[in-house]
Amino acid sequence: MRWFLILLVLAVYLLHQDIWLWRDVRPLVFGFLPVGLAYHIGYMFLVSGLMWILVRCAWSEDEPDGAERHAEDRAG
Repeated sequence: MRWFLILLVLAVYLLHQDIWLWRDVRPLVFGFLPVGLAYHIGYMFLVSGLMWILVRCAWSEDEPDGAERHAEDRAG
């Protein structure tokens, strides 16, 4: 599972380098949105989904979250 997540992060990183849309203004998406901007809006949703997957699958269960750690620091 760990290697799959690493490969997924690398694939999403490579998708961010959209060299194929650098000079294209047309076609306009929905008649007003340049295609490069529309691509990055879709990319934003992809990255948000990736972060959700990473938090759900790769977050360490052993470490307390920040609120618990902060409460322990104040108490101890």
